[in-house]
Amino acid sequence: MDIVDRIKKLKKEKNAVILAHYYVRPEVQDIADYIGDSFYLSKVAVSLKEQTIVFCGVEFMGESAKTLNPEKTVLMPDLGADCPMAHMANAETIQKMRDTYEDLAVVCYINSTSDLKQYSDVCVTSANAVKIVKALPNKNIFFIPDRNLAHYIAGQVPEKNFVYNEGFCPTHERIEAEDVLKVKAEHPEAKILSHPECRGEILEISDYIGSTSGIIKYATESEDQEFIICTEEGVSYKLHKDNPDKKFYFPESVPTCPNMKKNSLEKILHVLETGDNEILVTEELREASKKPLERMLELAK
Repeated sequence: MDIVDRIKKLKKEKNAVILAHYYVRPEVQDIADYIGDSFYLSKVAVSLKEQTIVFCGVEFMGESAKTLNPEKTVLMPDLGADCPMAHMANAETIQKMRDTYEDLAVVCYINSTSDLKQYSDVCVTSANAVKIVKALPNKNIFFIPDRNLAHYIAGQVPEKNFVYNEGFCPTHERIEAEDVLKVKAEHPEAKILSHPECRGEILEISDYIGSTSGIIKYATESEDQEFIICTEEGVSYKLHKDNPDKKFYFPESVPTCPNMKKNSLEKILHVLETGDNEILVTEELREASKKPLERMLELAK
């Protein structure tokens, strides 16, 4: 019996389901029951009937799944798969902003730790951030932790006053406009599709800006045949699967998240066999960090 068959057998025995982010390895996406971006997976996690969730992503995703499903077992194939940006804000700065600005909403990107979420008013994803910020009654918005996504949203919601944090996604931050334009020169007909975690200079030259799922949807529905993709390269699996006749290019320095790539078939098999790497969140932290997540799900309806 090969590793895929062993995983499938154990899934049935353990009443388990596998969730995978678009950025993980192709073979992991291939075996997953649900594949998506952070917003989709956070919604799916709430409605699952299976008792065990194997979350192939990074730690904050497992934390969010556990927070919304305290009665379920949430396992991570690799507990070392973390998101550096998820830690790039702190309680002291949040409190300072609350003391400085009246009528302030602390808007927390879902790509953050449970510890950060507990100090926030609402969570957002790149897919729903504009909608949720528009729906908030507050005039002032302190957006944590990603400055690039914050600047993009601020441009979409000019009626709000944004205060910026200095966090960023290292993988998206590394994408250089010069590299993108070099690919564009080689493929002049290709449309540039970018994630809003990219720097402003990338977004300025883009034909479309959106979440990972938004990029996939745009490329699939577009009549264009060539695209330059400015996000983590794991998305190419879904892009090619849904669009076998279209061509997708990445900048020469291909954007790769080393943490997402820590998820593997061997590690999935291991946690299903042993129950290792369970995500645990204290009841106090769970209750505090659950509120902004639930408010997100409510406002995003």
